[in-house]
Amino acid sequence: MEIVPIKTRRDYRRTLKEIEGLMTAKRGTPEGDRLDVLATLVEAWEARNYPLDLPDPVDAIRYHMEQNGLAPKDLTDYIGSRNRVYEVLNRRRPLSLRMIRRLHTGLGIPAESLIKVADDATRRTGSMS
Repeated sequence: MEIVPIKTRRDYRRTLKEIEGLMTAKRGTPEGDRLDVLATLVEAWEARNYPLDLPDPVDAIRYHMEQNGLAPKDLTDYIGSRNRVYEVLNRRRPLSLRMIRRLHTGLGIPAESLIKVADDATRRTGSMS
């Protein structure tokens, strides 16, 4: 099984095309093993060339609310009073460590997303521009 590193976009596209042809390969077969190795190479190349940035904490909370049908009043156990919830959601108050812990533990929002510091443009405008 000859495997070569992915160095260019052309290599990347070629490897994706090969992976597409191997998608029906069974585990434990030479084709399945090749698929595993190629997928690992593609993941590494994508992580290096297309890094994903974590969402802004407020965006992470809003996304979780939307996905779980939550209203701002449902966050009072995790953030505090309704007024405080609205201050956080409108980016007028940063999350405290206690809020982060409660949101992570109680709602399962990744702590990494909740501790990210908003960039200056987001803090000034209150939106993701």
